[in-house]
Amino acid sequence: MIYNLLKRYLVVLGILVVPMAQAQELQNIISQIEEEAIKNSELENLAHNLLDVIGPRLTGTPQMEQASDWVMETYKKWGIDAKREQWGEWKGWERGITHIDMVAPRVQSLEGIQLAWSPTTPPEGVVGEVVALPYVKDSIHFQKWLKGVKGKFVLTSMYQLTGRPDDSWEKFARPESFERLKASRDSIKREWYANIRRTGYKSADIVRLLENAGAVGIISCYWSKGFGVNRIFYSKTKGIPTLDVELEDYTMLYRLAERGEKPQVRVVARSKDLGLVPAFNTIGMIKGSEKPEEYVILSAHLDSWDGATGATDNGTGTVLMMEVMRILKKVYPNPKRTILVGHWGSEEQGLNGSRAFVEDHPEIVEYVQVVLNQDNGTGRITEISGAGFLNSYEYLSRWLSAVPEDVSKHVKTIFPGLPSSSGSDNASFVAAGVPAFYLGALNWNYRDYTWHTNRDTYDKIVFDDLRNNVVLTAVLAYMASEDPETASREKIVMPIDPKTGEQQFWPEQKSPKRLGGVD
Repeated sequence: MIYNLLKRYLVVLGILVVPMAQAQELQNIISQIEEEAIKNSELENLAHNLLDVIGPRLTGTPQMEQASDWVMETYKKWGIDAKREQWGEWKGWERGITHIDMVAPRVQSLEGIQLAWSPTTPPEGVVGEVVALPYVKDSIHFQKWLKGVKGKFVLTSMYQLTGRPDDSWEKFARPESFERLKASRDSIKREWYANIRRTGYKSADIVRLLENAGAVGIISCYWSKGFGVNRIFYSKTKGIPTLDVELEDYTMLYRLAERGEKPQVRVVARSKDLGLVPAFNTIGMIKGSEKPEEYVILSAHLDSWDGATGATDNGTGTVLMMEVMRILKKVYPNPKRTILVGHWGSEEQGLNGSRAFVEDHPEIVEYVQVVLNQDNGTGRITEISGAGFLNSYEYLSRWLSAVPEDVSKHVKTIFPGLPSSSGSDNASFVAAGVPAFYLGALNWNYRDYTWHTNRDTYDKIVFDDLRNNVVLTAVLAYMASEDPETASREKIVMPIDPKTGEQQFWPEQKSPKRLGGVD
């Protein structure tokens, strides 16, 4: 039995001779990681402080700065060095209250929210009739209609026939009913976009035209195709509020307007324009004892959209990496390589924080052993791709073989895989030639229900899966730090694009947008 155990860890470490004491130490550290992650988990407390107390972390808001302060204070309490690094500036903004009330033809409070960076209303609010974009014959017809929008709120999103997701229809409806719904929905969608083209403008341009014509507000509905769920992004107006109203209330307003009932709403949407404010990353570090100039990087963006509290995008990634750092500091306080954690800013606006870090720190990037990035919800990690690194099979497999079997058995590996050019912060490092891997998690209805939505809240977190991910990530980081070999950066030759028949290219490193904010 002892021989088999030793043999296993000879393979894990990828060398021919390992003292028995070293193999026992390896197993001891891994056992401590697992025990600490399961029995002494801090995940619930971390998530509560980040999501319930601080809340959403939109780039440029005071809450993003508060989150950074809290991360640094927490790390310092654990004996981990932490700092904030400014890499640029962004549009500063602070959200206030949003009240949307229909006041005619009857009184009803509506469920909705002002979009990020939306202009404020006066304290007493704004009252106006609600109208829908018209169906027009041509651009001349549209221009004539524009003259009548002064003092009105305009509905700018397509009407939806149902607020039920398709899986509900598939489960309960007769097949012919579902087919009729889909046919009608497709017809409405085609006509909607044809109508936009007939105006002579693009959708984004129409919003600015409405504002210039005197509209007092824009009302949209970006339905995610889930029950009661909308995606919440940013305002494109300069002086009037942009509101997202949930589907149930939005379609009611739409029907009332289309049938001549002349609905009116009163909107109080308070916010503060803070001008340009610092944009930053928050960095934590456990210094290496033997190879301090080499790095294992844990990666998760700290910023979020602010329709809810950003629980699964990317609160879960944030608290995962914080918990991994806590545990490593406790059971592995003197790592061979430096373990650095990057809580990036402005990922949601184009990976700006991580791209800035790569651009600003060539002295670190040159000596990174591996980057482990997590950014897709609350589920247990089930997939790791080699990201286009030719020899990733060798070292990732070696590190994964040390992970406890009840965790590693869920993980599918794809080698060599293809490099990622966008999507999450690992792409910033991949483009610089650094082995950076995306820790892909189970869906848990992420796309329809929590990704950038008004329902991305603490209650959606599955803490058992997160604890699983802590064990996996901590062991991978430990093994990468201890590995006597340096991870190969050799890249695959990119395949031929089947659509064009031309050779694909490795992603190029992109510079961040360092100044200004949204377009």
